[in-house]
Amino acid sequence: MNATNILIAGVLLLAITSPLSSAPPASSAQDFPAMVRMDHATYKTILSQWEENITSDARNRYCDKVMGEDCGWLMTPFTDGFYYGYLATHDTKWIDFLVDWTDSWVNRAVKEPDGYLGWPMPKAAGTDVDALNIYSADSMLGEAMVLRSAVLMATTILKTPVLKEKYGAQAESYIKLSEHIYKKWDTRGGWRETENGGMISVVMPFGIDGTTGKWTSGYETRNAPGIGFSHPSNKANHVARWLLAMADATQKSVYRERVEKWFKLMKSRMKVKDDGTYSIWNYWEPAGAWDYKANGSGPAKHWIGVHPNTGYYQIDTDGIVDAYQRGLIFNKEDIQRLIATDLSNKRNWAALAPYNAELQKRFEATLKPDTWGALTAAPKFLSLQALK
Repeated sequence: MNATNILIAGVLLLAITSPLSSAPPASSAQDFPAMVRMDHATYKTILSQWEENITSDARNRYCDKVMGEDCGWLMTPFTDGFYYGYLATHDTKWIDFLVDWTDSWVNRAVKEPDGYLGWPMPKAAGTDVDALNIYSADSMLGEAMVLRSAVLMATTILKTPVLKEKYGAQAESYIKLSEHIYKKWDTRGGWRETENGGMISVVMPFGIDGTTGKWTSGYETRNAPGIGFSHPSNKANHVARWLLAMADATQKSVYRERVEKWFKLMKSRMKVKDDGTYSIWNYWEPAGAWDYKANGSGPAKHWIGVHPNTGYYQIDTDGIVDAYQRGLIFNKEDIQRLIATDLSNKRNWAALAPYNAELQKRFEATLKPDTWGALTAAPKFLSLQALK
């Protein structure tokens, strides 16, 4: 199964809520009724089926071969699954899995012309806009997705003395690497300020020349007016979730401040209808003059509208819930409106399952532990159940 087919299927995008290692503010924890616990036998059945599925599929060893954006789409169903598998079971074999996969990925990094590490591949941009796919380049999205798993696990390790004693060195190295990669994209101009105090991540218009090993000509002009292309919301939310993990891990304000600006922009794109639900927001919208041809004087560089792949909106709600749990931009009313929107449109946004009994029931009814999407979704849900 290739990355495109998996992405179109949408199943790998299932998720529930943000990690338990970063406790939400007390106010948000009290805003909604507690989740209904499933019976212990059901819990054990799901856990057993998921474990068999992920250990079998892990033999594909995507960590040994994928590059660019594929790192995110193909590796993180497993690395996220290993992380939440540990939270659900407290069995350190899942940490061992995650360390094995992450270290294999790290060891394949390439030192790029500006001295930073990356995982470049042809057509790394994931879009033909502005001919961006002609470059062999690394991917902020792919790196952010993989690093989020590693940083979440590192945070848990460093907060747990018995784990820190065994895995502390790896945990610290993952956070250090993540800061290195953040600095890389920040230095390159990977985020753009938008109107009204917002910010968005962008695709960089350059790559590595296969003949010389140096940058293509687009490197020097990467931040010129009209150059660049904003991420669609789902990709911007993946990047934002990485920054939230970094804010939790390091307690450095730079990550929280930057990601807060993205969520401000995200919320501005969500329009409330007369019935109190949200209109389904556009997959992509121009965020600045660079997203229009002729630097603002021409048409938009990409179509604007609701995407038929509902999986992309799973990612958006994951990001919104992560932000809400940390007291950023989104509040209880926003979550209630999202729940109402989900119920009226039958979207089955798994991130909302812990906040509404009907959505939890729907999620449990459709969860299939032996599928690709459940590699992450099953252990994440089980970790929230907190059964012994």
